[in-house]
Amino acid sequence: MSLLDTIDLEIRKGEKVAVLGPSGAGKSTLIRCFNRTEAHDSGTLSINGQVIDETTDLVKLRGMVGLVFQNYHLFPHLSVLDNCTLAPRLVRKMSPAQARTLALGFLEQVGIREQAERYPAQLSGGQQQRVAIARALCMQPQIMMFDEPTAALDPESIRGVMAIINDLCDAGITSIFVTHEMGFARHVADRIIFMDRGRILESAPATSFFQSPRSTRARMFLDRMLGP
Repeated sequence: MSLLDTIDLEIRKGEKVAVLGPSGAGKSTLIRCFNRTEAHDSGTLSINGQVIDETTDLVKLRGMVGLVFQNYHLFPHLSVLDNCTLAPRLVRKMSPAQARTLALGFLEQVGIREQAERYPAQLSGGQQQRVAIARALCMQPQIMMFDEPTAALDPESIRGVMAIINDLCDAGITSIFVTHEMGFARHVADRIIFMDRGRILESAPATSFFQSPRSTRARMFLDRMLGP
């Protein structure tokens, strides 16, 4: 069996989708296929009617589909501001002044503008995650994906990052997030995708999934995550 097996999924424009499941279920692999950080080797993947395959311009694709990694992947030798302006200048061909204005606006949005001249190593984990979100937004993507955005954060930072993602979702950006934060998934997502062993076992509105999951595996997962 391949890492992802028999995936059949459609996500609507503006939808907020949480991808849940145990470790090793294929959740991160799934979302990384959307911008070919991971390449699918069979089947058809299309975004806005464009088929995504080995001929796709990856620079344009990753400008359209933003991905915030669990471990941030900031450039350590660049300041926060330079991390955010690099891609708009090189890919979008913005002038330095345009890119700076854009970046400072998004850094303000995520509550970290005052850290613009600092370097990643000088920031906390929560601050680095905010920078990673701002950097992705600077490419003005149509779709935002988050891979365990709160996994390495303390409770206070988790609340801050969750609030930022919630605001982005409310702004109408199509949002897909892999998470183990059940409260976040319950209150933010329109739909839950539940995966196990590379397959999608359930796709359901968030309310109905948490109230009455159809599969035994999903019920076991929720019992373990939510407790008695």
